[in-house]
Amino acid sequence: MIKSENLTFEYKITTEKDGKSIDETIKALDSVNIDIKDGDFVAILGHNGSGKSTFAKHINALLLPSDGTMYVNGYNTKDLEKLWDIRQSAGMVFQNPDNQMVATIVEEDVAFGPENLGVPSEEIRKRVDESLKSVGMYEFKDASPARLSGGQKQRIAIAGVLAMLPKCIILDEPTAMLDPMGRKEVINTVIKLNKKFNMTVILITHYMNEAVLADKVFVMDSGKLVMQGTPREIFKNPDKLFSYGLDVPQVTELSHMLIKKGVNIRDDILTVSEMVDEIIKKASKKTVFYHTENAKKENNKETVLSLRNVSHVYNEGTVFKKTALNNINLEIKKGEFLGLIGHTGSGKSTLIQHLNALLKPTSGEILLYGKDDYKDVNKLKSIRQKIGLVFQYPEHQLFEMTVYKDIAFAPTNLGLSEEEIKERVDTAAKTAGLSEEIYEKSPFDLSGGQKRRVAIAGILAMKPDVLVLDEPTAGLDPKGRDEILSAVKKMHDEFGMTVILVSHSMEDISKIADRIIVMYGGEIYKSGTPSEIFEDANSLRKIGLDVPQITLLFKELNEKGFNLPDNIFTVDKAFEIIYQLFEQVEKQ
Repeated sequence: MIKSENLTFEYKITTEKDGKSIDETIKALDSVNIDIKDGDFVAILGHNGSGKSTFAKHINALLLPSDGTMYVNGYNTKDLEKLWDIRQSAGMVFQNPDNQMVATIVEEDVAFGPENLGVPSEEIRKRVDESLKSVGMYEFKDASPARLSGGQKQRIAIAGVLAMLPKCIILDEPTAMLDPMGRKEVINTVIKLNKKFNMTVILITHYMNEAVLADKVFVMDSGKLVMQGTPREIFKNPDKLFSYGLDVPQVTELSHMLIKKGVNIRDDILTVSEMVDEIIKKASKKTVFYHTENAKKENNKETVLSLRNVSHVYNEGTVFKKTALNNINLEIKKGEFLGLIGHTGSGKSTLIQHLNALLKPTSGEILLYGKDDYKDVNKLKSIRQKIGLVFQYPEHQLFEMTVYKDIAFAPTNLGLSEEEIKERVDTAAKTAGLSEEIYEKSPFDLSGGQKRRVAIAGILAMKPDVLVLDEPTAGLDPKGRDEILSAVKKMHDEFGMTVILVSHSMEDISKIADRIIVMYGGEIYKSGTPSEIFEDANSLRKIGLDVPQITLLFKELNEKGFNLPDNIFTVDKAFEIIYQLFEQVEKQ
């Protein structure tokens, strides 16, 4: 179906150094040989910039090789006369579903591809209906895509590709922007298409739990193919994957930590059920354990932000009226690390845009340090200096010629001296994990993780009292994700900064937040410590969320008769307890 032979792709960029223009050749793909058969379900892994998306764009001839060959359904992609056949054979779904919507009605959007292929009207009607049924979205055929959830939009995008009857579907991080339930919807749809229609699926992802479901896994690094095999073969070597900036499922990491300590268990565990089975075989259910406390950290510090009965209605007075926030009451303390979770459309982004006055409440009030400054237009600038907001995909906030100028933009506009601007830039860059070596580089020449740290540093340079981050790790590889979260944690710990983090990753939020707010339907559904929030997995699943894989492991073990703590959500804590379990068994 798809075969690359010594596929190489190079491009040139022009950079400035000492006032001179320098041409640099970048090798994005380097002699890649991949063979994908009809009906294969393939996952492609790699850090940001490893060549995954570049390879995918060669499959439907959006890019052509500098050297080597790419064959799709027997056609050479360099044969421009076969371009139409190639793109009919391989359909592509991108990361952001909003960027793929072209019509105001779902069925019109799905019909767009076949119409442009010149398919007769009767056949288009049939294809649209069948495609929507295949992804479970037929009942929404007359709906507006704008009013659907992220997971639903992505399924519509997949239906639009299916309607062109491709032999292969390529998905470039289709779940990066989705909540846990949306991710499951899309992946289940992909598996169904693969099994039911024998459709070749190529899934590019940073979620290792998705890669586990594939038949084959290819790992790329610096434009080269560095690993290939079944998921069990690939994930048996976590240290090698870590060296490529990737990670493994939590239970896989746990099993290998135990093996390194001499515990005799399988080295190819990929799922919670496999880990549960292995522990049942090796350990006694009678082992007695201490139970960790669900202790709350009392924060008696000053209240920075107070939201009192805050509601927000979009398009009030029209047929498109939508209540995004309904009677929100919330206090945020100085130095608190607050996590904000909820399904797509639950009101998270609307809420945080109220915090620095980008949106105003329809009703209710917001107090900053006990003062109602939000109603005074003259004080909005001061509010926005105190409440720094980093949007999702913060690299879209970058615009200056150099990294230094981008970070210095806000301090410059505050009218500060050159010396103070330099001090603020240096402090912000260092805190965000950036070196002076990149000051004169264009921010657009940096990696995804570096771009985000530059954007965060630009906000930090204002010296805000509160840092608000809306999904700052979306679309990043595991290494980039960990770099961003480590930088944010450092800001919180070293400077006592109040941090509000919006995330769809239950694993990330459970490790880093002191308190978590769960939103559902524009309201606060639940509030508490990570232990309190994740103790009820069923409740979270009902509202489109989930719990960390490790938490699920302990829940299932206890349901099998073990007496283990039920508030565990990190691999390190799980290792401590499971290793203790095996040690006690050895002594009995």
